[in-house]
Amino acid sequence: MPNPVSPNSSTTEYYQAVPVYIVSPTRRRTWLYVAFFCLTVLTTLIVGARMELNFQKNLPALSLDDNFLSVFPWALRHPTRLLLGIPFSFTLMLILFAHEMGHYLCCRYYGVNATLPFFVPFPSLFGTMGAFIRIKSPIRSRAALFDIGIAGPIAGLAFAVLALIIGLFLSKPISGLGFAPDLQLGYPLIFRGAHHLLDASVPLAKINLSPVAIAAWVGMFATALNLLPGGQLDGGHIVFSISPRLHRIISRLTILILIPLGTYRWMGWLLWAVLLAVSGMRHPVVPERPSISRGRRWLAVFAIITLLLTFTPTPFTNTSLRDVFQELRSGK
Repeated sequence: MPNPVSPNSSTTEYYQAVPVYIVSPTRRRTWLYVAFFCLTVLTTLIVGARMELNFQKNLPALSLDDNFLSVFPWALRHPTRLLLGIPFSFTLMLILFAHEMGHYLCCRYYGVNATLPFFVPFPSLFGTMGAFIRIKSPIRSRAALFDIGIAGPIAGLAFAVLALIIGLFLSKPISGLGFAPDLQLGYPLIFRGAHHLLDASVPLAKINLSPVAIAAWVGMFATALNLLPGGQLDGGHIVFSISPRLHRIISRLTILILIPLGTYRWMGWLLWAVLLAVSGMRHPVVPERPSISRGRRWLAVFAIITLLLTFTPTPFTNTSLRDVFQELRSGK
């Protein structure tokens, strides 16, 4: 083997030190991922069954009275009731699965070691807290980081838009007898735009959303959360790949914006501000050179537009609490 030649020597050939990453293969507990996927299917079927039953009875599909602890025994006493939850469960799981597989397949393309998608079942209004993958090896370029970060939102958004169109077609005006929902969803711009293009004869606030449309709303909400430009969220990865030096500054600005939103619009933003404050200043080490291409910078503009279209400052409004506050303010 020839000896390395100094770059100062007469010959133009020399060796340059290049970092080499050796990733030891990890043992995958595939059964664990499958088990949590099945549990999440079950929890989304349970809440989806109640949504579908309400929708068929011309009642608001979403209701705070249908908490998971009451719906769970209602569904399991007659397992056939779970079939009613298929439209919501299938749609939501497909959107979440597409999002995470976008990340996972991109990791495989770049030779990055990542876990399978891990779904989180949760006894909540929608039956899940989403899904995630864990990256277990270094990412070797800013281009790879960008592609891995943006692949998930693009894949999830494609299915969410399709579900939105189908879901709005299945939705129907609120019954003339009028059962006002105790929980109202805040609609992002993409929801309002799709409704205006499909049928603007009935205001969006007067429409009883089908379970498929609600699943699309959850998918849009998850997309917006992931695209927040901070920390190790997808949006944070995109920012870091564009400018590692600006990542910390933009993460702090995101936190500062979330605090007043959490104070005046939706308290959940305060939780996200805390999560970003705890983990948002750190980011995996990625080589600074080379930078990303111009085409990827245009994709970053698309990510910003997607965030603006899917973000809603007030995702949820409890109408009963709002009425109480209004009465207190009026002195009644």
